[in-house]
Amino acid sequence: MSEEMSTGKGRPTPKRSDAEAKRKKSSIAPANSKEARKAARDQSKIERMAQRAAYLRGDERAMPPRDKGPVRKLARDMVDSRRSVGEYFLPVVLIVLALSSFRVIQVYASLFLYAVLLGVIVDGALLARRIKKVARERFPDESLKGIALYAWLRSTQLRRLRTPPAMITRGTKV
Repeated sequence: MSEEMSTGKGRPTPKRSDAEAKRKKSSIAPANSKEARKAARDQSKIERMAQRAAYLRGDERAMPPRDKGPVRKLARDMVDSRRSVGEYFLPVVLIVLALSSFRVIQVYASLFLYAVLLGVIVDGALLARRIKKVARERFPDESLKGIALYAWLRSTQLRRLRTPPAMITRGTKV
C-alpha cells in the first residue's frame, strides 16, 4: 500500500500562477476577442436575416411552432382567401375614437362600434366552425386544438400586417 502512494503522478505539481495562465490561454475565447465578437455578431445577423427571409417566403421549417403544420396552413389560407369584418375593426375603432370627440354623434359612433364588434364576434364564430369542419375532413388524424382562436386572431389583423404573410390572393378557392 505504501508503494502505491509513493509512485505519484510522475511530474511536479504546477504552480498556481502557471495553472491559471494555462487555463486562461486554452479558454474558448480567441486571442483577439473584439474582432471575434464582431465576426460572431455579423454571422448571427446573417443567419437571422436568412431565417426571416425563409419565414416571409412561407417556408414551413422557418416558422415558429405556433404556425407549423398542415392544419395551421389550411387555416391561414382560408382566412387569407376572404375578407372579414375583423380586419376592419382597428380602422373602425380609430374612426370612432375621432368621431367621439363630437358630442352630437358620440352616441351613434359608440353604437356603430358595438355593432362592428358584434359583427367581428359572429364572423369569427362562423369562420371557426367552417375551418374546423374542413380541417376535420381533410386532416382527420391531426389535432385541431387552438385552430379556431388561431384563425380568428389572424382574421382580426390587417392583411398587410399578418405574419406569416398571406400566400394566396383573396377570392382563391381553398
